[in-house]
Amino acid sequence: MYKSKFFPEIHGNFGFGCMRLPMKGSKVDYDVFSRMADAFIEAGFNYFDTAHGYIGGQSETAIRDCVVKRYDRDRFLLTNKLTDPYFSSQKDIRPFIEKQLALCGVDYFDFYLMHAQDKNNYQKFKRCRAYETAFALKEEGLIRHFGISFHDKADVLDMILTEHPEVEIVQIQFNYVDYEDASVESRKVYEVCEKHSKPVIVMEPVKGGSLVNLPEEADKILRELNRGSNASIAIRFAASYPSMAMVLSGMSDMAQIEDNIGAMRDFKPLDEAEMAAVKKVCAIFRSLNLIPCTSCRYCVEENECPKGIRIPDMFSSLNAHEAFHNWNTGYYYDNVLTGNGHAKASECIGCGKCERVCPQHLPIRELLKQVAKTLER
Repeated sequence: MYKSKFFPEIHGNFGFGCMRLPMKGSKVDYDVFSRMADAFIEAGFNYFDTAHGYIGGQSETAIRDCVVKRYDRDRFLLTNKLTDPYFSSQKDIRPFIEKQLALCGVDYFDFYLMHAQDKNNYQKFKRCRAYETAFALKEEGLIRHFGISFHDKADVLDMILTEHPEVEIVQIQFNYVDYEDASVESRKVYEVCEKHSKPVIVMEPVKGGSLVNLPEEADKILRELNRGSNASIAIRFAASYPSMAMVLSGMSDMAQIEDNIGAMRDFKPLDEAEMAAVKKVCAIFRSLNLIPCTSCRYCVEENECPKGIRIPDMFSSLNAHEAFHNWNTGYYYDNVLTGNGHAKASECIGCGKCERVCPQHLPIRELLKQVAKTLER
């Protein structure tokens, strides 16, 4: 088992992200999630990550019922987050965190993060003294380690860490496609973490699944490499950098967790041949000009879209159309996305609520026009 050099309580460098849990209809499938958690813990790992808004609030209670109630507290670590929509002033923060503790069924969080920090919502967190409040709760023992998750450019992160040196860890989006991407700046953001000597947690190592189902030419490169699944190579890439404390994977079935455990139980960084293959895959992705949506679903959670447009699914359809040119991508759009009363892309009213919560800062309204033009008949 690879041992964390940053936090001795972390077992390995692979964490269970609980934003994309197995579902049975509209509810988390407790049976499958319990079996996944068992496999994860039995393999020697112990880090679970959640947030209040994940799966419409079901993630926290699923962890309570499938992990917390079934394992002694020293068998797992739990991370939660303070998210923008759930507080309006400093006085709201403590009751909210206490509510999260109750929902998760724990007395403390091992890690607690200021969620999805960017240059805009950081000003609200400052105004409400969120960092100071959370750090005070750390002093009381309700939080063991204090950090942030981050979605913006490197200069913004540098500002935050300069103003808050008490931050112990930073969670960033990091994968081989975003490494040199000008809109994400994964490499530059990572280098800011190194500058401030902050260990890093990786989110979106497979970019919402985009690095699993690759375009045919890219998929062929990794198949010929024969070093494991596409997902395992992406996760090992993210874990290969020296300041990485943890790579999270959002898993939704047993096959995914078994594949990830196989790659990370006896972790080895990518070698030169693997890195060279990844660079070739990156070049193919750059040539496709795909929408860099990670399917985090913030734009559709909490009724953000007044029309109920399933934005991530539509972007996935358009990306599939551009990457694979399959005859059935339009069929998928018509029958899955607009079935069951869901609005079409062309029905967007341009309110912009989706863009205000998008961690990738995508021009969603314009992109929906592109979806409509390409896929609607």
